Amino acid sequence: MKTSIKMGVSFDLIPITNSKHKLVREIYADAIYSQGLEFYNHDQMDAWAALAYLPGVLDRTLSEGKGWLVQIGNNTEAFAVRFPSNRLALLYCRGRSSRKGFATHLLSKIEHDARQEGIRTLYTEASFFSYPLLLKHNWIYTSMEEIKIAELAFLRYRMLKTLSL
Repeated sequence: MKTSIKMGVSFDLIPITNSKHKLVREIYADAIYSQGLEFYNHDQMDAWAALAYLPGVLDRTLSEGKGWLVQIGNNTEAFAVRFPSNRLALLYCRGRSSRKGFATHLLSKIEHDARQEGIRTLYTEASFFSYPLLLKHNWIYTSMEEIKIAELAFLRYRMLKTLSL
C-alpha cells in the first residue's frame, strides 16, 4: 500500500510477516535506545530493549498479531501490531524517523483494520513515548500502572479508544 506524508516522503505500509520478525525486533530496540534518554535511565533502556530478543516475550504477539511496517525504499522505519485483535500491542519508530508522521499513519491503519473487523474499542498500555501521540488521536487515559522489567520499575498509561463504525 503506497502512501505519502506531508513532507513529500513516499513510503509503503507492508504487512508484518514471519520473515520480518528479526527486523521488527531491531526497530523495537532502536526506538528505545535512540529516543529513551528523555524518559528512561540506561538500566531501564537496557532491560526494556532486551525484551526484543528474549525468547518468548514477543513471539506470540508477532506470530499471531496483525501488524504493519513503514518501508521507505530499502529501509524499514516503524511498525505497529494489534494483538489480541482489540489491543494495540506495539508501536515503535526508529529515532531517525521519529516525529515524521509514521506512527500516526500506523495508528490510523491499526484503527481502520479494527473497525473493518467490527471491533468497537481498542486498548493499550502506553509508554512515555506513545502517550502524547495517543492523546492527540483521541485515546482516553484510564489509569497508570507500574510494571517490572528485570526488577526495574516502569510506569505506563492504560488507555482506550472507542472506534466509530
